[in-house]
Amino acid sequence: MGPEAVGGPAVTLANTESLARWLDDQGIAPGEPVETSYISGGTSNDIYGIRRGEVSMVLRKPPEKVPPGRNETMLREYRVLNALNGTDVPHPEAIAVCDDTSVLGSCFYLMAHVDGWSPMNTDGWPEPFLSDLSLRPGLAYQLVEGIAKLGNVDWRAQGLEGFGRPDGFHDRQVDRWLAHLAKFKFREIPGLENAAAWLREHRPAHWEPGIIHGDYQFANVMFQHGAPAQLAALVDFEMATVGDPLLDLGWVIMGWPDADEDRTQKGYVDYTGMPDRADLLEHYAKVSGRDVSEIDYYVILARFKMAVVLEGGYARHMKGEGGNPKMAHYGDVVLQMAAEAAELAATTRL
Repeated sequence: MGPEAVGGPAVTLANTESLARWLDDQGIAPGEPVETSYISGGTSNDIYGIRRGEVSMVLRKPPEKVPPGRNETMLREYRVLNALNGTDVPHPEAIAVCDDTSVLGSCFYLMAHVDGWSPMNTDGWPEPFLSDLSLRPGLAYQLVEGIAKLGNVDWRAQGLEGFGRPDGFHDRQVDRWLAHLAKFKFREIPGLENAAAWLREHRPAHWEPGIIHGDYQFANVMFQHGAPAQLAALVDFEMATVGDPLLDLGWVIMGWPDADEDRTQKGYVDYTGMPDRADLLEHYAKVSGRDVSEIDYYVILARFKMAVVLEGGYARHMKGEGGNPKMAHYGDVVLQMAAEAAELAATTRL
């Protein structure tokens, strides 16, 4: 969930005095009182609003009981945000990062407050997008424009050399995710092996590395208030790496309904009035300059990957370890994703 307006339930950030001393060391409004307010939290991170003097910031940290690897993820997220500072990619500006776990009990970072709204925090589209369908295409075009710009960032010049392993990116994908599945596999998933075999045989011959968000969708962007639609920020970079940016596009397209399909029950947003997939591909290609003619490969890979990722959550649920009640519904979604990946693999012209 993205950074939002400071507010919410009164949940206290522990060690405020320790945080104040650290902020002093960073030169962030030294000596001023520190005000904190809880924004949101979950199994992977907690988000707080921080005010100090005239400075309004957002603090992101792992939960109090730090899951394995989350400290490292915090540092990776900040590295991406910091790399995006000064680029044309809308994002929360990186302010400072702390890798000293004695300050707050974990690594954490500070980013600028973003004045905007998230599609995850509204009951349907907010006005004027709720009433005026002619404004909704802008939301979709802005969504894909975000990753078009992200993928074109000069990641080496921005300090992300060594952040990912773009060499052999597509060579590793199938085996990597099947190895991940093997850690918790407890049932057969029809179609998954068919999709895997197709992906191995149809890896793109030519592609240009760039920054990948890794979980790009309406849930992980914020928009500016009012019309026309304008991205305020891409958020939640915990899955980010350097690889093939077209996978982010495949992630968006894989469940996107065309006008002749049911557009009201395809997920957590209403797609009524939205452009078709072909329109989004055309807009992405125009902004990014990338060739989207092999998009079916990326859609199949996205569905394949999504099936494996969600199966992990469903496996935890079946073992009684899932803290998220939504995991109970993952079982059917996994089967649908695998089936759709196999169906596209069998019918694509690639």
